[in-house]
Amino acid sequence: MRHANTPRTLIRPLAALLALVVAGCASAPAPQLEPAVAPAPVSLEEQWGVQVVGIRMSAAGQMLDFRYRVVDPVKAAPLFVRKTKPYLIDLKSGASLVVPVPAKTGPLRSSNTPLAGRTYFMFFGNAGKLVQPGNRVTVVVGDFRAENLTVQ
Repeated sequence: MRHANTPRTLIRPLAALLALVVAGCASAPAPQLEPAVAPAPVSLEEQWGVQVVGIRMSAAGQMLDFRYRVVDPVKAAPLFVRKTKPYLIDLKSGASLVVPVPAKTGPLRSSNTPLAGRTYFMFFGNAGKLVQPGNRVTVVVGDFRAENLTVQ
């Protein structure tokens, strides 16, 4: 006489249970995952009301001339605050360049009330011609950042 808990008596129920589990897994639909979508970056025009015109070498390479066009004067107003000190970062060297402040003219940047459709400037000193054409730079004015610009 066999005992009720012998391995042979347990095999059939375990096999049936395993078949049910496998069948249940195979028929269950795979969960649909939403693709990870990063929020679209906000353009400088949308956030700051300006369009970058370009950044070029000037004064025989001793200065960099950053030009930008105002589209929305209200959004662009923080770029014109005189107390805010703009600077430029050369991405290659990490050097930080500032706007010169000659005694007779004052800072070499626009700081009057901005007008829509008008192009404005900022000059950055480039003593020693550290930044060269083709370098990538970031212009910073307070919270404003125009990143990865190519110097022409």
